[in-house]
Amino acid sequence: MIQLKRWKIGGNKELILDRTYIMGILNVTPDSFSDGGIYSNTQAAVSRAYEMAEQGADIIDVGGQSTRPGHTPISPEEEWSRIQPVLQRLCDEKQLIISVDTYYPEVALKAMQLGAHIINDVTGFRDPLMRQYAALHKVGCIIMHDLSLDENADVCSELCQFFRTRTAECISDGIARENICLDPGVGFGKSYEQNLQIAASFNRICFEKYTMLAAASRKRVIGMSCGNPPADRRMPGTIAYHTACILGGANLIRVHDVSEAVQAARVTDELLSVQSTNR
Repeated sequence: MIQLKRWKIGGNKELILDRTYIMGILNVTPDSFSDGGIYSNTQAAVSRAYEMAEQGADIIDVGGQSTRPGHTPISPEEEWSRIQPVLQRLCDEKQLIISVDTYYPEVALKAMQLGAHIINDVTGFRDPLMRQYAALHKVGCIIMHDLSLDENADVCSELCQFFRTRTAECISDGIARENICLDPGVGFGKSYEQNLQIAASFNRICFEKYTMLAAASRKRVIGMSCGNPPADRRMPGTIAYHTACILGGANLIRVHDVSEAVQAARVTDELLSVQSTNR
């Protein structure tokens, strides 16, 4: 009998990775590259979270700070002031799985104390204090690669080395292997060609023991591949990119366009099932 991979997250929950999971993006920001300002009002953000859940999102990823290229960082206090009222409402709903997109340990700690299940850190849990807090609360940990690569670097080899090093640090600091998810960091410190290579060779960066995330929704690599349409018109390209990642082993995709992503993921899951049966 095949032992299915599981991702353990906060609240003593676990996701059995027998299908592709959908993480819906909820940016409570005025300046995100695609949807900045749309959900900066608490009620609008909460309503959008429920809408994404109804559309099939398994996880709601709440972020209070843009990480687009050239963004101006805000303080932990300002970030928390943006997301706290939204988290207060969402974490009270036991049927929702809540992720918080932050690289500030103090923000992560407050979110976990409210009941957040996952911390999505674009700096890859570089800060030992972030690792300490995550280990204490036994939450899901999304470790993203954010290092700038030389344009001639083999992106797959670089990612694998980074993940080996960072997961060893996290485990040494008390984070359980089952709590870790790896994100190759599409669009962070990588050339256009390297971002394409991630999807084309996703199987090369998959670590069998870890949950794998693909997060390319509406990003520059999508736009550059299809004539640079506005960010909110890059949904078909996003689906194509994420489908390649799922076929290569991604367990989770992070998206703006939830209902379309769910439909595409279910078809891709069926294709993988047939492929497995025919082996």
